[in-house]
Parts: sequence; C-alpha cells; structure tokens
Amino acid sequence: MKVVHIIAFLLLVVGGLNWGLVGLGGFAGSDWNIVHMIVGSWPMVEWAVYVLVGASAVWLLVGHKKACRECAM
Repeated sequence: MKVVHIIAFLLLVVGGLNWGLVGLGGFAGSDWNIVHMIVGSWPMVEWAVYVLVGASAVWLLVGHKKACRECAM
C-alpha cells in the first residue's frame, strides 16, 4: 500500500501544480495547462490523467488519517 500512497501523492502534487498554473495562466491571458501540453494530442490519455489525479485525491482523503503522523497523535 505504500507504493499506492506514493503514486497517489505524486499525482495529487501534479494535479495541484497543474491547477495552479492554469489559474496563473488565466490571469496572464495564457493557457498553462501542463497536462494538455504534454498529452493534449491524445484526449483520452489526458482525460485518464485527470481521472487518476481525482482518484488519487479521493484515495488520500479517505486514508489520510491512517497514514498521517500528525493526525494520528
């Protein structure tokens, strides 16, 4: 389960950074969607990345208290 936790955490970081860049790009009048820039020519892969990021967020939300040292105290 540690491997799943690490993968979920990395996907969540990628998703968070991507959304931050999308927001900043919106203020700058640009499109800074990194996922779209990398796999935009394959829409199904792009959607799969978004689904994996969302599933990672749910996975970490559900299992957070068990895995988090700060919350376990």
